[in-house]
Amino acid sequence: MNNLAMHNTDKQLNKEKSEMVEKYAGLVKRIAYHIMSRLPPSVQVDDLIQSGMIGLLEASKNYDANQGASFETYAGIRIRGAMLDEIRKGDWAPRSVHRKARQVAEAVRNIENASGRDARDHEVAKELDMTIEEYHKTLQDSSGCRLLSFEEMGTADDHMPSKSIDQLGPFEGVQKQDFKKSLAEEISGLPERERMVLTLYYEEDLNLREIGAVIGVSESRVSQIHSQALIRLQARLGHWIHDE
Repeated sequence: MNNLAMHNTDKQLNKEKSEMVEKYAGLVKRIAYHIMSRLPPSVQVDDLIQSGMIGLLEASKNYDANQGASFETYAGIRIRGAMLDEIRKGDWAPRSVHRKARQVAEAVRNIENASGRDARDHEVAKELDMTIEEYHKTLQDSSGCRLLSFEEMGTADDHMPSKSIDQLGPFEGVQKQDFKKSLAEEISGLPERERMVLTLYYEEDLNLREIGAVIGVSESRVSQIHSQALIRLQARLGHWIHDE
């Protein structure tokens, strides 16, 4: 191929990538506002959109149609990953929030191991020497950092690794598949209302206010249930998840 032909080919590819980025810019905003609905006001949506656009640009450069996924699916993975990286860098959640969330998970684990059933709110509060109001406040405060942990669990296909399963080493691939199986089993074993909140939130893409209308509780109570479900999963999957 001569230099002119190569130049024209590169020009065409750049044009296609530019058009692709322009076409899917709306996807960046949709993902940003969906993630924002789970985070405190201190996180700026513009920062997420900016990092998401970088993820979209990277997706346009690295997308390989031969891998089987559509560009929108692949781009969604890269956009979400870039936004989560931005949140991690900011790490808006105070250390005390992470510490309390770990304490709640440990209390849930102890109660459920001893009783062989789901830990109840008043039992966890008593274990932590808190009032029920203080316990619910702790759940509310930890809701955002639980989001990040849940996203990193790889609960959905939109957070799959950059390498496909067949490109992973045999042990690494088996580990990931085993984890997803364990996670699915634990989600199915959650109390009904917690399981419903996760389903409506992550699968049906409803926000907290909409979920509250469906199950008949306040938005803040949905946030507490959501956080409690994720902490319960962390407690039950402690051998898979390691907090830093």
